[in-house]
Amino acid sequence: MSSPAAPCVSVPTQPVQGGTHPASPPPSRWTLLVTQAKVAAFRLNRIVGNLRHPVRRHGFSNGGVSMPVIIAESRTPLWTSEANAEVAFQLGKLQNLRTAARRLNGLFIPSGDVFSFWRQVGRPTARAGFATGRMLREGCVVPSTGSGLCQLSNALYQAALAAGCEIVERHADSRIVPGSSAAAGADATVAWNYVDLRFLPRVGMELRVELTRDELLVRLFGRTPLRVLEKLRPPRGAAPHAASDCLACGQTSCPENRRAAAIVSAPGTRARSVFLLDENWPEFQRHLLKTRAAKDALFIPLDGAHWGQPRYAWPVRGLDDVHEAVWPTLVRAWRSRRLAAQGAARQLALLDGAEALAQSYGQQIPVEASHLVVAQSLLPFLWRDGHLGGRTFSVLMTRGPIGSLERRLDEAAAIHPQRTSLKDFRAPRWIAEAEAEALAGAAEIVTPHTAVAAEFGARARLLDWIGSRPALATVQPPAALVIGFAGPVVARRGAYEVREAAHLLGARVIYSGPISKALVSGATYL
Repeated sequence: MSSPAAPCVSVPTQPVQGGTHPASPPPSRWTLLVTQAKVAAFRLNRIVGNLRHPVRRHGFSNGGVSMPVIIAESRTPLWTSEANAEVAFQLGKLQNLRTAARRLNGLFIPSGDVFSFWRQVGRPTARAGFATGRMLREGCVVPSTGSGLCQLSNALYQAALAAGCEIVERHADSRIVPGSSAAAGADATVAWNYVDLRFLPRVGMELRVELTRDELLVRLFGRTPLRVLEKLRPPRGAAPHAASDCLACGQTSCPENRRAAAIVSAPGTRARSVFLLDENWPEFQRHLLKTRAAKDALFIPLDGAHWGQPRYAWPVRGLDDVHEAVWPTLVRAWRSRRLAAQGAARQLALLDGAEALAQSYGQQIPVEASHLVVAQSLLPFLWRDGHLGGRTFSVLMTRGPIGSLERRLDEAAAIHPQRTSLKDFRAPRWIAEAEAEALAGAAEIVTPHTAVAAEFGARARLLDWIGSRPALATVQPPAALVIGFAGPVVARRGAYEVREAAHLLGARVIYSGPISKALVSGATYL
Protein backbone atom coordinates (compact mmCIF):
# COMPACT_ATOMS: atom_id res chain seq x y z
CA MET A 1 0.00 0.00 0.00
CA SER A 2 1.25 3.48 -0.74
CA SER A 3 2.33 5.49 2.25
CA PRO A 4 -0.05 8.19 3.50
CA ALA A 5 2.00 11.15 2.53
CA ALA A 6 2.19 14.61 1.13
CA PRO A 7 2.66 15.19 -2.60
CA CYS A 8 5.68 13.62 -4.25
CA VAL A 9 8.25 15.45 -6.34
CA SER A 10 9.90 14.83 -9.68
CA VAL A 11 13.28 13.19 -9.39
CA PRO A 12 15.97 15.86 -9.85
CA THR A 13 17.95 16.24 -13.03
CA GLN A 14 21.11 16.41 -10.93
CA PRO A 15 21.98 14.42 -7.80
CA VAL A 16 20.53 16.11 -4.71
CA GLN A 17 23.11 17.69 -2.48
CA GLY A 18 22.69 16.93 1.18
CA GLY A 19 22.77 19.31 4.09
CA THR A 20 20.10 21.69 2.87
CA HIS A 21 18.76 22.11 6.38
CA PRO A 22 21.48 20.67 8.62
CA ALA A 23 20.06 22.30 11.73
CA SER A 24 16.49 21.12 11.23
CA PRO A 25 15.44 18.35 13.61
CA PRO A 26 14.09 15.13 12.08
CA PRO A 27 10.30 14.65 12.11
CA SER A 28 9.14 12.91 15.27
CA ARG A 29 6.80 9.92 15.36
CA TRP A 30 4.09 12.22 16.72
CA THR A 31 4.54 14.52 13.72
CA LEU A 32 4.26 11.56 11.36
CA LEU A 33 1.06 10.38 13.10
CA VAL A 34 -0.46 13.85 12.78
CA THR A 35 0.47 13.88 9.10
CA GLN A 36 -1.19 10.51 8.56
CA ALA A 37 -4.36 11.74 10.29
CA LYS A 38 -4.47 14.81 8.07
CA VAL A 39 -3.95 12.72 4.96
CA ALA A 40 -6.77 10.36 5.98
CA ALA A 41 -9.09 13.36 6.38
CA PHE A 42 -8.10 14.74 2.97
CA ARG A 43 -8.69 11.38 1.33
CA LEU A 44 -12.09 11.01 2.91
CA ASN A 45 -13.00 14.49 1.71
CA ARG A 46 -11.93 13.56 -1.83
CA ILE A 47 -14.00 10.36 -1.76
CA VAL A 48 -17.06 12.35 -0.75
CA GLY A 49 -16.35 14.93 -3.45
CA ASN A 50 -16.02 12.20 -6.10
CA LEU A 51 -19.37 10.78 -5.08
CA ARG A 52 -21.02 14.16 -5.38
CA HIS A 53 -19.27 15.08 -8.65
CA PRO A 54 -18.10 11.83 -10.29
CA VAL A 55 -15.37 11.88 -12.93
CA ARG A 56 -15.69 9.33 -15.70
CA ARG A 57 -12.99 6.75 -16.31
CA HIS A 58 -12.02 6.91 -19.98
CA GLY A 59 -11.43 3.94 -22.26
CA PHE A 60 -9.01 3.05 -25.01
CA SER A 61 -11.40 3.28 -27.95
CA ASN A 62 -12.18 6.40 -29.97
CA GLY A 63 -14.65 4.68 -32.29
CA GLY A 64 -12.04 3.96 -34.92
CA VAL A 65 -11.34 7.66 -35.60
CA SER A 66 -7.79 8.21 -36.79
CA MET A 67 -5.66 10.47 -34.55
CA PRO A 68 -2.55 11.07 -36.69
CA VAL A 69 -1.49 14.58 -35.58
CA ILE A 70 0.75 15.26 -32.59
CA ILE A 71 -0.83 18.19 -30.76
CA ALA A 72 1.56 18.34 -27.81
CA GLU A 73 4.62 16.46 -26.61
CA SER A 74 6.75 16.25 -23.48
CA ARG A 75 10.11 14.46 -23.16
CA THR A 76 11.92 14.04 -19.86
CA PRO A 77 14.96 11.90 -18.95
CA LEU A 78 14.37 8.70 -16.99
CA TRP A 79 17.75 8.27 -15.36
CA THR A 80 18.52 11.37 -13.34
CA SER A 81 21.23 10.35 -10.90
CA GLU A 82 24.41 8.34 -11.25
CA ALA A 83 24.90 7.92 -7.51
CA ASN A 84 25.12 4.24 -6.54
CA ALA A 85 22.88 4.85 -3.52
CA GLU A 86 20.12 6.07 -5.83
CA VAL A 87 19.96 2.96 -8.05
CA ALA A 88 17.31 1.16 -5.98
CA PHE A 89 15.03 4.23 -5.99
CA GLN A 90 15.64 4.90 -9.68
CA LEU A 91 14.67 1.32 -10.55
CA GLY A 92 11.56 1.65 -8.39
CA LYS A 93 10.60 4.88 -10.10
CA LEU A 94 10.97 3.28 -13.54
CA GLN A 95 8.74 0.39 -12.47
CA ASN A 96 6.09 2.84 -11.28
CA LEU A 97 6.24 4.78 -14.54
CA ARG A 98 5.93 1.57 -16.57
CA THR A 99 2.93 0.43 -14.53
CA ALA A 100 1.16 3.79 -14.83
CA ALA A 101 2.00 4.12 -18.53
CA ARG A 102 0.19 0.84 -19.27
CA ARG A 103 -2.96 2.37 -17.80
CA LEU A 104 -2.68 5.56 -19.84
CA ASN A 105 -1.15 4.66 -23.19
CA GLY A 106 -3.80 4.75 -25.92
CA LEU A 107 -6.41 6.45 -23.74
CA PHE A 108 -9.04 8.50 -25.58
CA ILE A 109 -10.24 11.68 -23.84
CA PRO A 110 -13.40 13.06 -25.46
CA SER A 111 -13.94 16.78 -25.83
CA GLY A 112 -15.55 18.26 -22.74
CA ASP A 113 -14.70 15.29 -20.48
CA VAL A 114 -12.44 15.86 -17.50
CA PHE A 115 -9.27 13.80 -17.31
CA SER A 116 -8.30 12.76 -13.78
CA PHE A 117 -4.84 11.32 -13.14
CA TRP A 118 -5.90 9.13 -10.22
CA ARG A 119 -9.16 8.04 -11.81
CA GLN A 120 -7.14 6.50 -14.63
CA VAL A 121 -4.03 5.27 -12.80
CA GLY A 122 -5.71 3.94 -9.67
CA ARG A 123 -4.22 3.53 -6.22
CA PRO A 124 -0.45 2.87 -6.43
CA THR A 125 0.02 -0.24 -4.29
CA ALA A 126 2.56 -3.06 -4.38
CA ARG A 127 -0.23 -5.49 -5.28
CA ALA A 128 -1.05 -3.35 -8.33
CA GLY A 129 2.57 -3.63 -9.54
CA PHE A 130 4.07 -0.45 -8.05
CA ALA A 131 7.46 -0.41 -6.32
CA THR A 132 9.33 1.73 -3.80
CA GLY A 133 10.52 5.08 -5.11
CA ARG A 134 11.04 8.47 -3.46
CA MET A 135 8.51 11.14 -2.51
CA LEU A 136 8.31 14.45 -0.65
CA ARG A 137 7.03 14.38 2.92
CA GLU A 138 7.49 16.96 5.65
CA GLY A 139 10.10 18.71 3.51
CA CYS A 140 12.15 15.53 3.04
CA VAL A 141 12.55 13.21 0.06
CA VAL A 142 11.73 9.80 1.55
CA PRO A 143 11.05 6.27 0.23
CA SER A 144 7.44 5.30 -0.52
CA THR A 145 5.57 2.73 -2.63
CA GLY A 146 4.34 4.18 -5.90
CA SER A 147 6.51 7.28 -5.75
CA GLY A 148 8.08 8.95 -8.76
CA LEU A 149 4.75 9.32 -10.57
CA CYS A 150 5.08 13.08 -10.36
CA GLN A 151 7.44 12.91 -13.33
CA LEU A 152 4.47 11.58 -15.29
CA SER A 153 1.96 14.09 -13.87
CA ASN A 154 4.42 16.93 -14.61
CA ALA A 155 4.75 15.76 -18.22
CA LEU A 156 0.97 15.42 -18.58
CA TYR A 157 0.48 18.91 -17.19
CA GLN A 158 2.99 20.43 -19.58
CA ALA A 159 1.45 18.60 -22.56
CA ALA A 160 -2.04 19.71 -21.53
CA LEU A 161 -0.87 23.32 -21.33
CA ALA A 162 0.73 23.09 -24.77
CA ALA A 163 -2.53 21.65 -26.17
CA GLY A 164 -4.57 24.53 -24.75
CA CYS A 165 -6.50 22.34 -22.30
CA GLU A 166 -8.35 23.91 -19.40
CA ILE A 167 -6.56 23.02 -16.17
CA VAL A 168 -9.28 21.99 -13.74
CA GLU A 169 -7.01 20.99 -10.86
CA ARG A 170 -3.29 21.34 -10.41
CA HIS A 171 -1.05 21.56 -7.35
CA ALA A 172 2.50 22.88 -7.11
CA ASP A 173 5.00 21.29 -4.76
CA SER A 174 5.31 22.95 -1.37
CA ARG A 175 9.05 22.38 -1.55
CA ILE A 176 11.44 21.86 -4.42
CA VAL A 177 14.27 19.60 -5.39
CA PRO A 178 17.03 21.43 -7.31
CA GLY A 179 16.72 20.78 -11.05
CA SER A 180 13.16 19.45 -10.86
CA SER A 181 10.07 20.72 -12.68
CA ALA A 182 9.04 22.42 -9.45
CA ALA A 183 12.16 24.56 -9.64
CA ALA A 184 11.02 25.72 -13.09
CA GLY A 185 7.43 26.35 -11.98
CA ALA A 186 6.09 23.72 -14.38
CA ASP A 187 5.16 20.99 -11.94
CA ALA A 188 1.88 19.27 -11.11
CA THR A 189 2.38 17.12 -8.06
CA VAL A 190 0.04 14.24 -7.20
CA ALA A 191 -0.67 12.15 -4.10
CA TRP A 192 -3.30 9.44 -3.88
CA ASN A 193 -6.09 10.43 -3.98
CA TYR A 194 -6.52 13.92 -2.63
CA VAL A 195 -3.90 15.77 -4.72
CA ASP A 196 -4.88 15.21 -8.34
CA LEU A 197 -4.18 16.55 -11.82
CA ARG A 198 -7.30 17.23 -13.85
CA PHE A 199 -7.73 18.94 -17.20
CA LEU A 200 -10.41 19.44 -19.84
CA PRO A 201 -9.46 19.08 -23.54
CA ARG A 202 -10.90 21.43 -26.16
CA VAL A 203 -11.16 18.61 -28.70
CA GLY A 204 -11.09 14.82 -28.51
CA MET A 205 -7.52 13.63 -27.94
CA GLU A 206 -5.65 10.35 -27.70
CA LEU A 207 -3.02 10.11 -24.97
CA ARG A 208 0.11 8.07 -25.59
CA VAL A 209 2.61 7.43 -22.82
CA GLU A 210 5.77 5.47 -23.58
CA LEU A 211 9.11 4.80 -21.95
CA THR A 212 12.03 4.60 -24.32
CA ARG A 213 15.45 3.48 -23.13
CA ASP A 214 16.26 6.93 -21.74
CA GLU A 215 13.12 9.09 -21.82
CA LEU A 216 9.53 9.38 -20.67
CA LEU A 217 7.52 10.40 -23.74
CA VAL A 218 4.03 11.87 -23.30
CA ARG A 219 2.09 12.94 -26.39
CA LEU A 220 -1.44 14.11 -27.16
CA PHE A 221 -2.78 13.21 -30.62
CA GLY A 222 -5.71 14.69 -32.52
CA ARG A 223 -7.46 14.46 -35.86
CA THR A 224 -6.17 17.78 -37.20
CA PRO A 225 -3.57 20.36 -36.16
CA LEU A 226 -4.80 22.37 -33.20
CA ARG A 227 -4.47 26.14 -33.27
CA VAL A 228 -3.94 27.25 -29.70
CA LEU A 229 -5.00 30.88 -29.44
CA GLU A 230 -3.52 31.45 -26.03
CA LYS A 231 -1.04 29.19 -24.26
CA LEU A 232 -2.04 28.77 -20.63
CA ARG A 233 0.85 29.33 -18.26
CA PRO A 234 1.38 27.79 -14.85
CA PRO A 235 0.36 30.09 -12.03
CA ARG A 236 3.13 31.91 -10.21
CA GLY A 237 3.12 31.95 -6.44
CA ALA A 238 5.51 32.21 -3.57
CA ALA A 239 8.78 30.37 -4.14
CA PRO A 240 8.67 26.98 -2.42
CA HIS A 241 11.32 25.95 0.05
CA ALA A 242 14.05 23.51 -0.85
CA ALA A 243 13.66 19.87 0.16
CA SER A 244 16.20 17.69 1.92
CA ASP A 245 17.33 14.32 0.64
CA CYS A 246 16.54 11.52 3.08
CA LEU A 247 19.81 9.74 2.37
CA ALA A 248 22.06 12.79 2.49
CA CYS A 249 20.53 14.88 5.27
CA GLY A 250 22.59 13.21 8.02
CA GLN A 251 19.61 12.83 10.39
CA THR A 252 20.30 9.19 11.26
CA SER A 253 17.83 9.28 14.16
CA CYS A 254 14.95 9.80 11.71
CA PRO A 255 13.02 6.56 11.02
CA GLU A 256 12.72 7.47 7.33
CA ASN A 257 16.50 7.90 7.08
CA ARG A 258 17.02 4.43 8.53
CA ARG A 259 14.39 2.98 6.18
CA ALA A 260 16.04 4.56 3.13
CA ALA A 261 19.45 3.24 4.17
CA ALA A 262 18.00 -0.27 4.61
CA ILE A 263 16.45 -0.20 1.14
CA VAL A 264 19.63 0.80 -0.70
CA SER A 265 21.76 -1.72 1.21
CA ALA A 266 19.35 -4.67 0.84
CA PRO A 267 20.43 -7.54 -1.44
CA GLY A 268 18.60 -7.75 -4.76
CA THR A 269 18.19 -4.00 -5.20
CA ARG A 270 21.04 -3.59 -7.69
CA ALA A 271 20.57 -3.64 -11.44
CA ARG A 272 20.82 -7.04 -13.12
CA SER A 273 19.99 -8.86 -16.35
CA VAL A 274 16.93 -11.03 -16.97
CA PHE A 275 16.57 -13.63 -19.76
CA LEU A 276 13.04 -14.08 -21.15
CA LEU A 277 13.29 -17.23 -23.24
CA ASP A 278 11.17 -19.57 -25.33
CA GLU A 279 12.28 -22.46 -27.50
CA ASN A 280 15.87 -23.55 -26.95
CA TRP A 281 18.40 -23.28 -29.75
CA PRO A 282 21.93 -24.63 -29.12
CA GLU A 283 23.43 -21.41 -30.48
CA PHE A 284 21.45 -19.31 -27.99
CA GLN A 285 22.21 -21.77 -25.20
CA ARG A 286 25.94 -21.30 -25.73
CA HIS A 287 25.44 -17.53 -25.84
CA LEU A 288 23.52 -17.68 -22.55
CA LEU A 289 26.27 -19.65 -20.83
CA LYS A 290 28.85 -17.08 -21.97
CA THR A 291 26.94 -13.97 -20.92
CA ARG A 292 24.87 -14.77 -17.83
CA ALA A 293 25.88 -14.06 -14.23
CA ALA A 294 24.79 -15.91 -11.09
CA LYS A 295 22.64 -12.96 -9.95
CA ASP A 296 20.70 -12.87 -13.24
CA ALA A 297 17.15 -14.22 -13.57
CA LEU A 298 16.05 -16.83 -16.10
CA PHE A 299 12.46 -17.14 -17.37
CA ILE A 300 11.75 -20.35 -19.31
CA PRO A 301 8.54 -22.12 -20.43
CA LEU A 302 9.49 -25.11 -18.26
CA ASP A 303 12.58 -27.00 -17.13
CA GLY A 304 13.05 -29.12 -20.22
CA ALA A 305 15.98 -31.09 -18.81
CA HIS A 306 13.86 -32.16 -15.83
CA TRP A 307 10.76 -33.03 -17.87
CA GLY A 308 12.54 -34.59 -20.83
CA GLN A 309 11.65 -31.81 -23.28
CA PRO A 310 14.79 -30.89 -25.28
CA ARG A 311 13.13 -27.87 -26.92
CA TYR A 312 12.99 -26.21 -23.47
CA ALA A 313 16.19 -27.66 -22.01
CA TRP A 314 17.85 -24.36 -21.10
CA PRO A 315 20.80 -24.60 -18.68
CA VAL A 316 19.57 -23.57 -15.23
CA ARG A 317 22.42 -24.83 -13.06
CA GLY A 318 24.25 -22.06 -11.20
CA LEU A 319 21.32 -19.63 -11.27
CA ASP A 320 19.44 -18.75 -8.09
CA ASP A 321 16.45 -17.11 -9.79
CA VAL A 322 14.68 -19.37 -12.32
CA HIS A 323 11.01 -18.94 -13.24
CA GLU A 324 8.84 -21.39 -15.18
CA ALA A 325 5.55 -20.68 -16.98
CA VAL A 326 4.22 -24.23 -16.93
CA TRP A 327 0.52 -23.53 -17.39
CA PRO A 328 0.79 -21.27 -20.49
CA THR A 329 3.26 -23.77 -21.96
CA LEU A 330 0.93 -26.74 -21.42
CA VAL A 331 -2.02 -24.85 -22.91
CA ARG A 332 0.07 -23.92 -25.94
CA ALA A 333 1.16 -27.55 -26.45
CA TRP A 334 -2.41 -28.81 -26.12
CA ARG A 335 -3.71 -26.32 -28.68
CA SER A 336 -0.85 -27.09 -31.04
CA ARG A 337 -1.61 -30.82 -31.04
CA ARG A 338 -5.22 -30.16 -32.03
CA LEU A 339 -4.28 -28.21 -35.17
CA ALA A 340 -2.90 -29.09 -38.58
CA ALA A 341 0.84 -28.90 -39.14
CA GLN A 342 0.44 -25.79 -41.30
CA GLY A 343 -2.13 -23.11 -42.01
CA ALA A 344 -3.48 -19.84 -40.68
CA ALA A 345 -5.17 -21.41 -37.63
CA ARG A 346 -1.89 -22.88 -36.45
CA GLN A 347 -0.01 -19.61 -36.97
CA LEU A 348 -2.62 -17.71 -34.95
CA ALA A 349 -2.41 -20.31 -32.19
CA LEU A 350 1.37 -19.91 -32.07
CA LEU A 351 0.98 -16.14 -31.70
CA ASP A 352 -1.62 -16.62 -28.95
CA GLY A 353 0.71 -18.99 -27.13
CA ALA A 354 3.60 -16.55 -27.34
CA GLU A 355 1.36 -13.75 -26.04
CA ALA A 356 0.26 -15.83 -23.04
CA LEU A 357 3.88 -16.70 -22.26
CA ALA A 358 4.96 -13.05 -22.54
CA GLN A 359 2.16 -11.92 -20.23
CA SER A 360 3.12 -14.56 -17.67
CA TYR A 361 6.73 -13.39 -17.75
CA GLY A 362 5.79 -9.70 -17.68
CA GLN A 363 3.94 -10.04 -14.38
CA GLN A 364 7.09 -11.38 -12.70
CA ILE A 365 9.98 -9.36 -14.16
CA PRO A 366 11.99 -8.07 -11.18
CA VAL A 367 11.99 -4.33 -10.57
CA GLU A 368 15.79 -4.31 -10.60
CA ALA A 369 15.94 -5.80 -14.14
CA SER A 370 17.86 -3.13 -16.04
CA HIS A 371 18.71 -5.27 -19.09
CA LEU A 372 16.53 -7.91 -20.74
CA VAL A 373 17.46 -10.65 -23.20
CA VAL A 374 14.24 -11.42 -25.08
CA ALA A 375 13.20 -14.28 -27.37
CA GLN A 376 11.90 -12.86 -30.65
CA SER A 377 8.55 -14.67 -30.33
CA LEU A 378 7.79 -12.67 -27.15
CA LEU A 379 9.04 -9.31 -28.37
CA PRO A 380 5.89 -7.58 -29.74
CA PHE A 381 3.82 -8.48 -26.66
CA LEU A 382 6.42 -7.32 -24.14
CA TRP A 383 6.80 -4.10 -26.14
CA ARG A 384 3.05 -3.46 -26.30
CA ASP A 385 2.66 -4.01 -22.56
CA GLY A 386 5.48 -1.56 -21.76
CA HIS A 387 7.84 -4.01 -20.06
CA LEU A 388 10.83 -2.95 -22.20
CA GLY A 389 10.53 0.76 -21.40
CA GLY A 390 13.35 2.30 -19.37
CA ARG A 391 15.52 -0.76 -19.95
CA THR A 392 18.12 -1.86 -22.45
CA PHE A 393 17.34 -5.12 -24.18
CA SER A 394 18.80 -7.63 -26.63
CA VAL A 395 16.76 -9.84 -28.96
CA LEU A 396 17.43 -13.51 -29.78
CA MET A 397 16.28 -13.64 -33.41
CA THR A 398 15.30 -16.91 -35.07
CA ARG A 399 13.94 -15.33 -38.27
CA GLY A 400 13.68 -12.03 -40.07
CA PRO A 401 11.27 -9.31 -38.91
CA ILE A 402 7.61 -10.08 -39.62
CA GLY A 403 7.33 -7.03 -41.87
CA SER A 404 10.29 -8.12 -44.04
CA LEU A 405 9.07 -11.71 -44.31
CA GLU A 406 5.56 -10.69 -45.31
CA ARG A 407 6.82 -8.29 -47.97
CA ARG A 408 8.81 -11.15 -49.50
CA LEU A 409 5.76 -13.42 -49.34
CA ASP A 410 3.62 -10.78 -51.07
CA GLU A 411 6.19 -10.48 -53.85
CA ALA A 412 6.34 -14.25 -54.29
CA ALA A 413 2.52 -14.57 -54.22
CA ALA A 414 2.25 -11.99 -56.99
CA ILE A 415 4.60 -14.05 -59.15
CA HIS A 416 3.03 -17.44 -58.26
CA PRO A 417 -0.67 -16.82 -57.51
CA GLN A 418 -1.42 -20.56 -57.69
CA ARG A 419 0.69 -21.23 -54.60
CA THR A 420 -1.93 -20.63 -51.95
CA SER A 421 0.39 -21.24 -49.00
CA LEU A 422 2.28 -18.06 -49.89
CA LYS A 423 -0.72 -15.97 -48.91
CA ASP A 424 -2.66 -18.11 -46.45
CA PHE A 425 -1.61 -16.13 -43.38
CA ARG A 426 -0.50 -12.64 -42.36
CA ALA A 427 0.11 -11.60 -38.77
CA PRO A 428 -2.16 -8.91 -37.28
CA ARG A 429 -0.82 -5.53 -38.29
CA TRP A 430 -0.22 -4.32 -34.75
CA ILE A 431 2.08 -7.29 -34.05
CA ALA A 432 4.28 -6.50 -37.06
CA GLU A 433 4.37 -2.82 -36.09
CA ALA A 434 5.15 -3.55 -32.44
CA GLU A 435 7.96 -5.91 -33.42
CA ALA A 436 9.44 -3.32 -35.78
CA GLU A 437 9.32 -0.60 -33.10
CA ALA A 438 10.93 -2.90 -30.54
CA LEU A 439 13.68 -3.99 -32.92
CA ALA A 440 14.45 -0.34 -33.65
CA GLY A 441 14.97 0.25 -29.92
CA ALA A 442 17.00 -2.91 -29.22
CA ALA A 443 20.57 -2.48 -28.06
CA GLU A 444 21.71 -5.72 -29.71
CA ILE A 445 20.41 -8.32 -32.16
CA VAL A 446 21.73 -11.83 -31.49
CA THR A 447 21.31 -14.43 -34.25
CA PRO A 448 23.14 -17.19 -36.13
CA HIS A 449 21.44 -16.10 -39.38
CA THR A 450 23.82 -14.12 -41.59
CA ALA A 451 21.01 -12.53 -43.63
CA VAL A 452 19.14 -11.46 -40.48
CA ALA A 453 22.28 -10.02 -38.91
CA ALA A 454 22.97 -8.03 -42.10
CA GLU A 455 19.70 -6.09 -41.60
CA PHE A 456 20.93 -4.61 -38.32
CA GLY A 457 24.51 -3.64 -39.08
CA ALA A 458 26.70 -2.84 -36.07
CA ARG A 459 23.94 -3.78 -33.59
CA ALA A 460 24.04 -7.44 -34.69
CA ARG A 461 26.00 -10.15 -32.92
CA LEU A 462 26.44 -13.08 -35.30
CA LEU A 463 26.65 -16.47 -33.59
CA ASP A 464 28.32 -19.54 -35.05
CA TRP A 465 26.04 -22.37 -36.03
CA ILE A 466 26.38 -25.54 -33.97
CA GLY A 467 26.27 -28.85 -35.83
CA SER A 468 28.24 -31.99 -36.52
CA ARG A 469 30.26 -32.09 -39.71
CA PRO A 470 31.57 -35.44 -40.96
CA ALA A 471 35.22 -35.68 -41.89
CA LEU A 472 35.73 -35.21 -45.61
CA ALA A 473 37.65 -38.45 -45.91
CA THR A 474 34.62 -40.48 -44.79
CA VAL A 475 32.15 -38.94 -47.23
CA GLN A 476 31.26 -41.21 -50.14
CA PRO A 477 30.06 -39.47 -53.30
CA PRO A 478 26.49 -40.51 -54.20
CA ALA A 479 25.80 -42.37 -57.40
CA ALA A 480 23.39 -39.59 -58.34
CA LEU A 481 22.81 -36.13 -56.93
CA VAL A 482 20.28 -36.21 -54.10
CA ILE A 483 18.73 -33.16 -52.42
CA GLY A 484 17.15 -33.60 -49.01
CA PHE A 485 14.36 -31.18 -48.07
CA ALA A 486 13.97 -31.34 -44.28
CA GLY A 487 11.50 -28.53 -43.68
CA PRO A 488 7.70 -28.47 -43.99
CA VAL A 489 6.74 -29.02 -47.62
CA VAL A 490 4.89 -25.75 -48.31
CA ALA A 491 5.61 -23.06 -50.84
CA ARG A 492 6.73 -20.44 -48.35
CA ARG A 493 9.45 -22.83 -47.13
CA GLY A 494 11.02 -23.03 -50.61
CA ALA A 495 9.86 -26.49 -51.64
CA TYR A 496 8.89 -25.32 -55.13
CA GLU A 497 12.26 -23.68 -55.68
CA VAL A 498 14.01 -26.87 -54.55
CA ARG A 499 11.94 -28.87 -57.04
CA GLU A 500 12.85 -26.54 -59.90
CA ALA A 501 16.53 -26.60 -59.00
CA ALA A 502 16.44 -30.40 -58.85
CA HIS A 503 14.93 -30.59 -62.34
CA LEU A 504 17.67 -28.36 -63.71
CA LEU A 505 20.38 -30.43 -62.04
CA GLY A 506 18.86 -33.81 -62.82
CA ALA A 507 18.74 -34.55 -59.12
CA ARG A 508 16.42 -36.61 -56.95
CA VAL A 509 14.60 -34.86 -54.06
CA ILE A 510 13.98 -36.60 -50.76
CA TYR A 511 11.16 -35.06 -48.74
CA SER A 512 10.68 -35.57 -45.01
CA GLY A 513 6.89 -35.31 -44.84
CA PRO A 514 3.57 -35.63 -46.68
CA ILE A 515 3.53 -33.89 -50.01
CA SER A 516 0.92 -33.07 -52.62
CA LYS A 517 1.17 -34.55 -56.12
CA ALA A 518 1.05 -31.03 -57.49
CA LEU A 519 4.46 -30.38 -56.00
CA VAL A 520 6.37 -33.29 -57.41
CA SER A 521 5.52 -36.67 -58.85
CA GLY A 522 7.43 -39.82 -58.05
CA ALA A 523 8.97 -38.30 -54.91
CA THR A 524 10.94 -40.49 -52.56
CA TYR A 525 9.85 -40.26 -48.94
CA LEU A 526 11.95 -40.85 -45.87
